[in-house]
Amino acid sequence: ALFAGLQEYVEAVSFQYFIKTRSLISVEEINKQLVFTAEDREETTNMTSSSHEKHPHTWSLKVTPVDYLLGVADLTGELMRLCISSVGNGDIDTPFELSQFLRQIYDGFTFIGNTGPYEVSKKLYTLKQSLAKVENACYTLKVRGSEIPKHMLADVFSTKTELIDQEEGLP
Repeated sequence: ALFAGLQEYVEAVSFQYFIKTRSLISVEEINKQLVFTAEDREETTNMTSSSHEKHPHTWSLKVTPVDYLLGVADLTGELMRLCISSVGNGDIDTPFELSQFLRQIYDGFTFIGNTGPYEVSKKLYTLKQSLAKVENACYTLKVRGSEIPKHMLADVFSTKTELIDQEEGLP
């Protein structure tokens, strides 16, 4: 359960980081955020007075490279949803930006290929689906964007997404 939780954490932190910076957070930066310090107070008694000494304790949690990769793979689903909701809000620039970003992530994962853990290759399939949906949205915007009123674009994409999922055998 810990590893799944770390992957969800990586997904959430990387999504927030992407929203702010339009780039991918590094595993090192995530690990910096997982260092916690607390001070324990220890009472010592002297002959003359009582004093409190503070002893800092540091705890840290490390995200492994595999958990980082799996969290980033999950991030792609959130970015796909961001793409579709952006279109629904009339933002037609974000899908093209997300398409490029997702393509870079996909290319990075293909370098790993089947040499990584089994979970990575499983998530690669889902990543590929998310990329296909975003690229399909960009294609539709480019080819048919001028034909479809902006307020109807979200309906067109949600219908296409459902059709893609049915073709892939997803619920």
